[in-house]
Amino acid sequence: MNIPKFDKGDTLIMKKKHPCGSFAFEVMRTGSDVRIKCKGCGHDMTINRLKLEKNIKKVEAQAGGGEEQ
Repeated sequence: MNIPKFDKGDTLIMKKKHPCGSFAFEVMRTGSDVRIKCKGCGHDMTINRLKLEKNIKKVEAQAGGGEEQ
């Protein structure tokens, strides 16, 4: 099983859409629970990491992201 890697600021494209109709969520905080914000309506929520990882379709890295030196 491929575990998706994501960091703060990345955009997650989910398998199911939010009630507002958006599939995109921005990662606000990571850990055992992950805080995400809907890119459509701005609603933010905290979700268990394992539950979230099962519902991720694609991870889009933050613009200008990369490893800092």
